[in-house]
Amino acid sequence: MSFWSNLRNLSKSKSDCVIGGVCGGLGAHTPIPAWMWRAAFLVALLVFGTGGLVYIILWIALPEEKPQPPPAGSGKVDG
Repeated sequence: MSFWSNLRNLSKSKSDCVIGGVCGGLGAHTPIPAWMWRAAFLVALLVFGTGGLVYIILWIALPEEKPQPPPAGSGKVDG
């Protein structure tokens, strides 16, 4: 998958969430790990003052992560 197709599927993470799941979602959908996204937002906040604003905008704009279906053969039977 290309970088741009990953960004189209971008969502907030429910499993890798410290505040709102934005960095976890970015880490899951880009080649950059979540801890580097967190560091980048922190540096942008401390140096430029814009990291917090960008994070809040992404927190509002990004959809929630879609629930994953159970793996095939997990033993669950509907009914």
